[in-house]
Amino acid sequence: MQKKGRKLSRKKDQRKALLRALVSALVLHEKIKTTETKAKEARSSAEKSITLAKRSTLLSRRLLARFFSPKIVKKMIEELGPRYKDRPGGYTRIIKLGPRLTDGAKMAIIELVK
Repeated sequence: MQKKGRKLSRKKDQRKALLRALVSALVLHEKIKTTETKAKEARSSAEKSITLAKRSTLLSRRLLARFFSPKIVKKMIEELGPRYKDRPGGYTRIIKLGPRLTDGAKMAIIELVK
């Protein structure tokens, strides 16, 4: 049985930090450009975090605060939660771009749906 998730050529702590940084940047800027693989992996973390923010309870705020800065948590609870209140999922969109010129890595833009 295969385990879920991609390793992204990193150890566990580095991988968690990378995904946390990607989701924080996505929430803050609402659109980021990264590699396709990182975008696909960040999508699942972002979707779960936004779903948690939709509840807008003290528990959900505390759970989000374990992983994100107060500024990010505030934006998730006060802006993104109400924005996606009636949406049952699918808060992000991945748009595939061409390969990166330097190393040929597949690039993508991940953004929050309006």
